[in-house]
Amino acid sequence: MAPTRHEVVLVVFDDFQLLDLAGPVEVLRGATRLGAVPPYATTVVGPRGGAVRSESGVAVETDGSLAALARRPRPIDTLAVVGGAGTVARHHDPAFVADLAAVAAHTTRVASVCTGAWLLAAAGLLDGHAATTHWSSCDALAARYPAVEVLPDRLHVRDRDRWTSAGVTAGIDLFLALVEADHSAELAHAVAAWLVVFARRPGGQSQFSAQLRAQAAATPSIAELQRWLPDHLDEPLGVDKLAGHARMSPRSFARVFTRETGTTPAAFVETLRVEAARQLLETTDLTVGAVAARVGMRNPETLHRAFRRRAGTTPDRYRQHFSRHQS
Repeated sequence: MAPTRHEVVLVVFDDFQLLDLAGPVEVLRGATRLGAVPPYATTVVGPRGGAVRSESGVAVETDGSLAALARRPRPIDTLAVVGGAGTVARHHDPAFVADLAAVAAHTTRVASVCTGAWLLAAAGLLDGHAATTHWSSCDALAARYPAVEVLPDRLHVRDRDRWTSAGVTAGIDLFLALVEADHSAELAHAVAAWLVVFARRPGGQSQFSAQLRAQAAATPSIAELQRWLPDHLDEPLGVDKLAGHARMSPRSFARVFTRETGTTPAAFVETLRVEAARQLLETTDLTVGAVAARVGMRNPETLHRAFRRRAGTTPDRYRQHFSRHQS
């Protein structure tokens, strides 16, 4: 018999990030409104039930407690943990972590939004899995939990039955991907259109990672160049051309760009190109040569070497692990 509903339990706590909850809930509500079969049914639980207050000050009345679910386990389709400043306290709360692990044991799919990944990791739920979290805490998560393969420049990561997202609004991207996996790309696109968001953001998390690792330039012409580059990766991007776009001499441009962004122009362009290549490898069936041409690299060997430097793997192996393209 087909299930009558898909139950999603979202875990919140004091000082959670409100958008980490609201974004995913609205995606599921939109999917149900637009005809998801089975429909989604959402339940919000706190550590002990009652009201919890978000870090922005907005209070949310929960539907029950995580502790009660742990004491009286029942099958759950999806368990999702939000993030926010309050993850620090919960991360050091043994009872909460134990309850989370107990509930997850009876859950088909486990997910986190933003720094909620820290709580899954504390419960041992990400050991041996690839995951991501807010870009500002990826390095710390990887250092604290070496059994977790942290992918810092992804909007969301699916590794078997573990789904994790990057920061805040990336929870919307994650839950659109869940809707696509549960139902269809068409329904996910319809929900995205209803919410007026990207069904799949161009570049995945790659659109943010290089830009966020590099400092924002103070010089207006270089800041504008940083914004311009991701849309022109297929063009020749030597220092002379970049300097001309910034209306500076090549020597002055190279010096100012490096000082203000913390990286050289060539390294910045290469990182953007590798990240654009990642997106194409994930979402298309283009050959590696075609991907290289699309992102402005001369040949597959150039992409291969850059991929090794920036991603620590080869384009083919990356595609094997992370392709989301459906033939």
